[in-house]
Amino acid sequence: MPLERSERAVTRTPAWELYRSFLAVVRHGTLSAAARELSLTQPTVGRHVDALERELGIALFTRSPSGLTPTGTALDLVPHAENMASAAEAFVRTASGQMEDEVGSIRLTASELVGIEVVIPMLADFRKAHPRIAIEVVLSTRAEDLLRREADIAVRLFRPTQASLLARRVGAIGIGLYAHPSYLEGRTKPRRLEDLQTHALVGFDSEVFLRRGERYALPTSRDDYALRCDSYLGQYAAVRNGFGIGVCLHAPARRDALVRVLPREFDVGFEAWLVMHEDLKTSRRVRLLYEFLAEQLADYAATDGRTRTAPTRKKEK
Repeated sequence: MPLERSERAVTRTPAWELYRSFLAVVRHGTLSAAARELSLTQPTVGRHVDALERELGIALFTRSPSGLTPTGTALDLVPHAENMASAAEAFVRTASGQMEDEVGSIRLTASELVGIEVVIPMLADFRKAHPRIAIEVVLSTRAEDLLRREADIAVRLFRPTQASLLARRVGAIGIGLYAHPSYLEGRTKPRRLEDLQTHALVGFDSEVFLRRGERYALPTSRDDYALRCDSYLGQYAAVRNGFGIGVCLHAPARRDALVRVLPREFDVGFEAWLVMHEDLKTSRRVRLLYEFLAEQLADYAATDGRTRTAPTRKKEK
């Protein structure tokens, strides 16, 4: 039977492994999937969830043949459990490197496209120089929180403002409009931004992301795009395979022999920043990767082909 909210206060802090299993079940919805993630048995995960409910005196899930659905209270607890998970992971990463300066792990985060096309290709040389340092890479459009130690180092395309972070500007990463030669074959190449309306455009599905294009005079209506995808890699795959015209990083576009479209009208650069928490400046292994990436990203930014920033669209009166 479902547990009712207990009138008594929780008198002791439940063990961390109970929260760990709780988070895994929330993420996956079933005990079996959570058990696979944690390398535990299904009964063990079930016992952890039951024990956490007993100790907290509340029901965390509703059970059904299809799985476990978190209650409203459980969803309220998720951010707190995630903070605990981040702290536990940071604890392990810090402890793993205490015996020797160049041994341990570092958690690095970047956006999906920048991470895959720019950052990860740089890491092989770092690995050769420091083979005992492991790197955990988080690719996400979500800005991992360095203050809560969700990551040790971040590559950001905006300037951080938190006082406790060390940030270094490493240049500007440029983007432009590109198309595959097979798409442009037999078509009139656009000469003005307005001409894009007659072409198959590749862009975002989310209205939030689409509205950001207004500052660069790009269409902002979902109906203007023939293919919509909130993944940068998905968009790039569509452009690379001849679906239409889309926004791409300069370097991979040149590598894949894409054709630049409207280079004078659309040439945008995003400031790239390398960021870490100031508490990590005494960690040799983190500092080694930070300095390595600062040099590599600066070289990349200096040669990626950006020339100037695109004009913004004037609002109609």
